[in-house]
Amino acid sequence: MFEELKKIYAGKKVFLTGHTGFKGSWLLKILSMLGADVKGYALAPDSELSLYNVINGDSLCQSVINDLRNKQALKDAVIEFQPDFVFHLAAQPLVRLSYQIPSETFEINAIGTANLLDAIRVLDKPVYSVLITTDKVYHNYEWEYPYRENDRLGGYDPYSASKACAELVIDSYRNSFFNINDFARHGKALAVARAGNVIGGGDWAKDRLIPDIVRAISNGQEIELRNPNSVRPWQHVFEPLVAYLMLGGKIVEDPVYYSQAYNFGPDFTDALPVVEMVELAINSWGSGKYFVNKIISQPHEAGLLKLDISKALTQIGWEPKNSAAQAVETTIAWYKQYYNNREAIMAFTEQQIKEFIA
Repeated sequence: MFEELKKIYAGKKVFLTGHTGFKGSWLLKILSMLGADVKGYALAPDSELSLYNVINGDSLCQSVINDLRNKQALKDAVIEFQPDFVFHLAAQPLVRLSYQIPSETFEINAIGTANLLDAIRVLDKPVYSVLITTDKVYHNYEWEYPYRENDRLGGYDPYSASKACAELVIDSYRNSFFNINDFARHGKALAVARAGNVIGGGDWAKDRLIPDIVRAISNGQEIELRNPNSVRPWQHVFEPLVAYLMLGGKIVEDPVYYSQAYNFGPDFTDALPVVEMVELAINSWGSGKYFVNKIISQPHEAGLLKLDISKALTQIGWEPKNSAAQAVETTIAWYKQYYNNREAIMAFTEQQIKEFIA
């Protein structure tokens, strides 16, 4: 797989939004190992612990620190770089935070996406774009039925709704400016990737399960659970990142056919409740305890979500490599390495990438 991806991206110009974030930093590292020429556009890393700092991200790309809402700066960065590929990961990605800053969440996730597409629109060259939204774009009835790409979009919380709005923006641009029936003229192809509940080393975000677990255990505290029975399609970060790269390659092969949306997640039978993920993490770490906070008042979060990934399997040839249990084990191994031997974390990070992609 590594050599196949290298043939696609080596020497290519890749514009990557969100390159300083958790998923963006991993993708930046992978792209650099594939030999791509990367230009990143994102806010500054949010802490010294950031994975971007761990991988020395500034040495791996041209880094533009700015906001998606700065339309002119974003357009200038895209036009100056003249990319072959665009991977759009930048977002306000947290459900709970979206309740605190709802309008900003809509601005960043929906209008920010429109700003990027506007920049792509004025490029006078072919460009292949993979735009990342989330598994939470579906109108969630919280049933056992796994959602397919043609199911109704929606969103209860501001984050989910903002990502559904981003999908409408993408669809509008695809129809109005990048219509597949006129690809020979404009040369722009847009594909959408829906993935969520990603875990992996280097994530330090607040109110995310694995970072909360790691912080608690490393500080000798009990892990606080808010929604122990919530079921999610958990997957290791390498799973969707490889999927995004494979999708980018498919768009090059047939930009008309692959300009559509795809789900990327585990097999729907592998979706696990939060409490099982916590128990797996404790077993992998070798210590830890948890308690359920039944008193705390909290905003609504969906209790059940599953994805149907059969379209990605049949059309792209992608399928998840590891189970949720294996994803937890790989993730906890990274954090244990970070705490026990930080000087070797860069080599360990590269080793995990090579082992997975090989």
